Amino acid sequence: MSPQQPVAVTLIPGDGIGPEITEATLQVLEALDAPFVWDRQIAGAASVAACGEPLPRACLDSIRKTRLALKGPLETPVGGGYRSVNVQLREEFKLYANLRPARTLIPGGRFDNIDLVLVRENNEGLYMGYEHFIPIDGDPHAVGMSTGINTRQGCRRILRFAFDYAIRNGRKKVTVVHKANIMKALTGIFLETARQLHVDEYKDRIVFEEVIVDACAMKLVMNPWQFDVLVTTNLFGDILSDEIAGLVGGLGMAPGANIGEQAAIFEAVHGSAPDIAGKGIANPIALMLAAAMMLDHVGRGDLGQRLRTAIDQTLNIDGVRTGDLGGKAGTREFADALTRRIRAAG
Repeated sequence: MSPQQPVAVTLIPGDGIGPEITEATLQVLEALDAPFVWDRQIAGAASVAACGEPLPRACLDSIRKTRLALKGPLETPVGGGYRSVNVQLREEFKLYANLRPARTLIPGGRFDNIDLVLVRENNEGLYMGYEHFIPIDGDPHAVGMSTGINTRQGCRRILRFAFDYAIRNGRKKVTVVHKANIMKALTGIFLETARQLHVDEYKDRIVFEEVIVDACAMKLVMNPWQFDVLVTTNLFGDILSDEIAGLVGGLGMAPGANIGEQAAIFEAVHGSAPDIAGKGIANPIALMLAAAMMLDHVGRGDLGQRLRTAIDQTLNIDGVRTGDLGGKAGTREFADALTRRIRAAG
């Protein structure tokens, strides 16, 4: 792909604070002269309000055409309503790899110099949604049951992704996180596959270790620097990636990429934060960092690195920070300061 070639992208602003942080992100991408051409679509609560369904066909058709999307946070009802649109998108486009990097952006905190990557399996495990209730004595929800499924093929695919990512990006070690001491089938197959794949294909190329998930959670808050790239199953990855985000300032600093053979969707990891929606105070950095990952993905790593550098400088040289980071800037003020940084750097 030539640097000048335009890249079509499906844009889903999302719910809650989504439209605010999306507009801030579009502003800085325009300042970068990023090659993206946007096809705006709706999903989630905004789509339910507009057309009565959370994931309309127009949105799906757009992603099938572009094979690339930038997505703001989407609201998921708790305990009822429609299924998570995020999960539906991952299933629809077989986005098997969830990539969540975490890097210290503001030095001097309790956890400094953090540079971790969590690779999460995205389509299997307990997130497959095989659930039902069993009624007893007039209580329709007397028993809740859920079945998790991991396949050998799915395990091998995400593990190979993690090993290849680590080698390609000059990382030193891959840690496989599991609970095979108790969940001997569901996560045992994951650990077993990891061991064999490392022996067969990666033994002399990358350091390999394994850790039980609860021990991993403890070690991440005691000595996170012992880890480099972590790879794990769906539910464990969801939990641990939020814990890792907490090491670098919270979910406002946490980007994510959902990557598969048919498409790639880039997003902020955090939720829609309806309590602050419309107030202009949301931190847009997570979605901006997701956009930087998308630039890397389409072969414009030069622009992705320029964006990351400008974010670092805006935070630490200019001292412009949103309220969650101890500053006073709003969403627009931060985006304006970042835009000035980008344009000053040329």
